[in-house]
Amino acid sequence: MIDGVKVKKLRVIPDERGRLMEILRVDDEMFQAFGQVYMTTAYPGVVKGWHYHKEQSDNMAVVRGMMKIVLYDSRKDSPTCGEVNQFFAGEHNPILVHIPPYVYHGFKCISAEEAIVVNVPDRVYRYDNPDEYRADPHENDIPYSWDRKDG
Repeated sequence: MIDGVKVKKLRVIPDERGRLMEILRVDDEMFQAFGQVYMTTAYPGVVKGWHYHKEQSDNMAVVRGMMKIVLYDSRKDSPTCGEVNQFFAGEHNPILVHIPPYVYHGFKCISAEEAIVVNVPDRVYRYDNPDEYRADPHENDIPYSWDRKDG
């Protein structure tokens, strides 16, 4: 596991009315601060990545569909520099993935329908000076291919 990354298995509580799933609580080990809550989506097969933040930590949970969330540690001073983590998150595996600063991350929708991610970063998005640094999803130095691995 990449240094600083944490994964929390989410508990879904269903009943005849529907279901409930807590995503992030102030007493969770990965909770640092509240910045904002937002959702983003991806259509089947779409890759959104790569990017990292210098200040912000992300806390991502997929609440509809399935996503492949991939992380890459490019931090030269990290004990896990060069490591890649891949998580299959969503309806079939409800987890929260905590992503620390300077760790590249992205995701790909792997379900047959649009997938929805809820993110609870510990900082608010600054429209005038975003803490977001991007790399091309396919042409970069990250040792990862978004292609499906059949076989």
